[in-house]
Amino acid sequence: MKTFFPIRSALCAGVFLISTLAITPAWAHNPVASCQAVGEDKVRCKGGFSDGSAAPGVTLDVISYDEKVLLPGKLAQDSTLEFKKPEQEFYILFDAGPGHVVEIDQSEITP
Repeated sequence: MKTFFPIRSALCAGVFLISTLAITPAWAHNPVASCQAVGEDKVRCKGGFSDGSAAPGVTLDVISYDEKVLLPGKLAQDSTLEFKKPEQEFYILFDAGPGHVVEIDQSEITP
């Protein structure tokens, strides 16, 4: 009885190659956000993901230090939101879902 190891090896290698190509990699994309002052009384924030994708419609809220939502917001089509700077201390919460949250304190807003 003859065993055809070369054919069996080639078949196994082919199955492995096809299954490897069929698996798509799961690329992680983390949320990124930045805010900067626009004049004396406005702030403009831009949100997105580390893979370069935009985030239109994603929640970006302005929240006081006592946890009251001062401005509930959603990013516009260009993934930005501009708002009047609140009188009290605040932070910005970019919330793209569980595990995809960025907080920006007012002290981190660039001029």
